[in-house]
This record gives sequence, C-alpha cells and structure tokens, in this order.
Amino acid sequence: MAMIDNAPRYMRNDSPPHVTTLILLASMTALAMNVFLPSLPRMAEHFDAPYRYVQLSVAVFLATNGLLQLFVGPMADKFGRRPIILWGLGIFCVATLGCIYAPNVGVFLVFRSLQATCAVAMVLSRAVVRDMHTADRAASVLGYVVMGMSIVPMIAPAIGGVLDQAFGWQSTFWVLFGFGFVVLLIVWFDLGETGTPSGLTLGRQFAEYPELLRSPRFWGYCLATAFTSGAFFAFLGGAPFVASNVYGMTPAQFGYFTGAPAIGYFLGNWMTGMFAARVGLNRMILAGTLIATAGLVVSLLLTVNGHSSPYVFFGFMTVVGLGNGLVLPSGTSGMLSVRPHLSGTAAGLGGSIQILGGAALSALGGAVLTQGGTETPLIVIMTLTSTASVLAILAVVWRERRLAR
Repeated sequence: MAMIDNAPRYMRNDSPPHVTTLILLASMTALAMNVFLPSLPRMAEHFDAPYRYVQLSVAVFLATNGLLQLFVGPMADKFGRRPIILWGLGIFCVATLGCIYAPNVGVFLVFRSLQATCAVAMVLSRAVVRDMHTADRAASVLGYVVMGMSIVPMIAPAIGGVLDQAFGWQSTFWVLFGFGFVVLLIVWFDLGETGTPSGLTLGRQFAEYPELLRSPRFWGYCLATAFTSGAFFAFLGGAPFVASNVYGMTPAQFGYFTGAPAIGYFLGNWMTGMFAARVGLNRMILAGTLIATAGLVVSLLLTVNGHSSPYVFFGFMTVVGLGNGLVLPSGTSGMLSVRPHLSGTAAGLGGSIQILGGAALSALGGAVLTQGGTETPLIVIMTLTSTASVLAILAVVWRERRLAR
C-alpha cells in the first residue's frame, strides 16, 4: 500500500523517505562508475592484461546495469520499491568484495558486472519521487535530488586518484563497499514503501512493455535522455586513455580534471530544480540538448585546428555536463508520466535503453582510440550522439503540437 502524503521523518520508514536518502540512492551508480576510473591503467598492470580488457569494466557494468533495469521496473511495480532496493544493495556489497579479491581480470569482470545491481537504487529512487509528486513537480524534485548526487562524480575521481597513488587500486573498491553498506542501513530504517504493489502477475507486468513501446512520446523522451547521457558515457570509455596516453597525466591529475563535467551537471540540475516546474519539461530538455551539442562542436573545432589540450577536452565537458543536468531529470519525468500507472516499468525500460546505449558508446569510445593517436575520434562520436538528442526532443515537440491541433 502506498504511504500517506505526510512530512518525512528521518529514520522512520512509516513516513516518506528523507531527500538525503534519495540522494544517496541516486549516488550509488555514479560512485560505482567514477571513483575507480583513475585506477584503470594501474589495474591493467596488476592483472597483467591489455588496457582494453580492463576498460571493459565500464562497458560491462553499464551493459549489465541496462539489462537489469528491464526487470527492475516490473518487479518494483509487482512487489514494491523497498524490497527490490534492499536486495540490490546487498548483492552490490558482496560483489564489491569479489572485485577486491579477484585473482585475474576475467573474475574481476564477472564481479564488476554483479556490482551493477546498484542500478535498483538509481532507477527506483526516481520512481519513489514520481510516486509522491505530479510530473512537473517530480522533475523539479528530481533536479534537486540529482544536484545533490552530482557532487559524487565531481569529487569521486579526484578521491579515487589520490587513493590509487597512496594505497593502490583496491582502496577505491573498499570505499565502494563502505558506501554501499551504509546506504543499505539507511534505506532499511528510512525508506518505507511508496508504491502500490500491482495485482498483476510478474508475467503480466512484462506484458505491459508494448504499451510503452507503442508510445512515440515515450520513445522521444527516452532517446533524448539516452543520446544526451550517451555522449558522457562515451567520454567515460575513452577519457582514461586520452588522459594517460595523449596528455601524459597521472591518476591524480586525471581525477581532478574529470570532475569538470560534474560541475556542469551540478549547475544543470540546480537550474532544473529552480525552473522546470515553470518552464516545462520540453523546453528544459531542448535547451539542455542544444547546450551540450554546442559545447562539443566548439571542442571539436578547436581540437582539429591545433588547439588540443586537457583544458579544451575536459573544459568543454563541463558544458556537456550542464546539458545533461538540464535534460535528464526532465526527460526521466517525461518518460514516467507518459503512462503514470506504469511508472516503475517505465523507469526500468527507459533506464535500460539509456544504459545499454551508454554501454555500447563507452566501448566504442575506448575502441576508436589508438596508441599514438589523438582525442579527435572520441569527440566526433560524442558530437554526433549529442546531435541525435536534439532531433529526438524536436520529434516530441512536433508530436505534441500535432496532437494539440
């Protein structure tokens, strides 16, 4: 049964969850994706494996994350948000220990894929917000939640780089284990059930997917968020190689520079929290996609004209982060609002499409970079991906105007 709408009381699971709990849940995936990035070159040395194999830890995590989200939504609509979140966080903690003690890169990648169960935290924190608010208000609340969460990718790589140099790459995974265990305890005491479990069987829940897939507006919102975030996922796949092989940066230096997109992401989510309820979803998304694309176009032009530098490459990723901060909360709220009775299913399906696309782009971002090459192929991929996000939201705007007429 859904909780009554009353004021949150911290560490009481008979009231709505506190906003800090939602921020911690939303932060799980961001921390798991970012904190170990500066350690990738050293991990390749530790496992005596080619860099491209260790770099797959990003793509494998994202791919498993995306596949899990196909099941998370229907299961959360059937059994409720709370039990799915608790199970996902528990498996994440066990898998993190497996990563620390893995004897070779193959075993490491298996446990790394199991870490992706933290997807339940990100996906269902969104569904919890949508359970309690209307569409435009949910976008605003999500903006504040993700604004708080965006501090994590802002500081995590820098922390990971310092830990790597001081204590070795395993220290970053000990941080992940500790964070996951603390969040598990907080969720146990603070987050009650916000959804109304469906009376449908699990099979019937999966059968609801076609209703969403037949909606052009769902696809528009979904692809706008997928392509916008896809540019950032491509960056995650290629940036460690660019930093170490093109610019000769240390893990700590890379950690500091890679916080740049998170600064923009923080600002974008702050702006979404301030203006989404007044401006509307579609305008926020369109503005965000245009800003991100413009930043990448300028970065590409500067690079091909001989102005390649870490400040150009990482600096303009701040603009991409700003665009992501404007797009993702509003795009997510739009996906969840197309069929409100399927909000959990929509969160899972939309997140799955977004993350699976990100996994492919992450792998592609790493694959196009060659020893002795430049960062240009990676920037080209990000620019084309971001341009596709503009076309996706324009299709939604056109569809709504057509229906209005």
